[in-house]
Amino acid sequence: MTTDIRLAFAHPAERAEASAPADPRDRISLRDHVVEVEIGAFQQERGQRQRVRFNVVVEVRPHPAPLQDDVDRILSYDRITEAIAAELASERLNLLETLAERVAERILAEPQAMRTFVRVEKLDRGPGALGVEIARSRAEVPQAVEDTAAGLAPRVVHLDNAGIVAADLGASLDRLQAMGVPVVLTVGLPDHPRPQTGHGPTQRRIDLLAIEQNAWVLAARDPRCVVVATRTEIDWALKNGRMIVWAPSKLVLDAVDGPKGRDPVALSLWLAELLGAAELVVHGPVAVPAGSRVPVSRG
Repeated sequence: MTTDIRLAFAHPAERAEASAPADPRDRISLRDHVVEVEIGAFQQERGQRQRVRFNVVVEVRPHPAPLQDDVDRILSYDRITEAIAAELASERLNLLETLAERVAERILAEPQAMRTFVRVEKLDRGPGALGVEIARSRAEVPQAVEDTAAGLAPRVVHLDNAGIVAADLGASLDRLQAMGVPVVLTVGLPDHPRPQTGHGPTQRRIDLLAIEQNAWVLAARDPRCVVVATRTEIDWALKNGRMIVWAPSKLVLDAVDGPKGRDPVALSLWLAELLGAAELVVHGPVAVPAGSRVPVSRG
């Protein structure tokens, strides 16, 4: 009994460990994540924000391949906080139980998530913390949960070198932001000479790195232009309506069926199709490959 009581009030990580199967899974956790939100069934809770604390543990499926220190191969901690934020933003709730259930469902929609423990506590309703804790497994919650990114169609904009150094770059970015959709900026090769190897695979890598150097040149021109390389970073930026600049090496070289060449516009078009972009906008006198599944326009 003493052990049962201790576990009842222990962190969900201890609960997960105590009830682990014979082949325990890896776990990731979120501890003491506090947000202010309007929630509650009592009249005095309406129109008032109160602190709510989340402690979450997720048991994950082992990855079949080596991680290679690659953020795209893990269930990111951001997915937990995003699940919480998405449910808090969807509608006002009366019950912590409902909130915990919905957060658990959203987490278990992630392919790697197998079981989750969600503890939610109100911190301002009395001298202690009032809360609920649930444990849910993938088998119990088989239905898919609509992703917060569903319906978001970013605009991919390819800037030529003249656009990168243009005096009105800031105004151009203002106009893109005013359209109200996430923007992914792509760039081409810089004007300065780069090493020539005479060998296709190595030259491709050099050219991709040169494109990334150009991306950093653009980033230096405006603080909104944050260079990103991984799909996790891109997805986070799209969900949060950020403007980013794509560094292509990682996604292109890691893709099983990715583009084989190194033409910057073809790479931009491939990215636009990968992200389900609303359109690809190209600037400058560049050729656009035929047969795109994404509308292409010239800026």
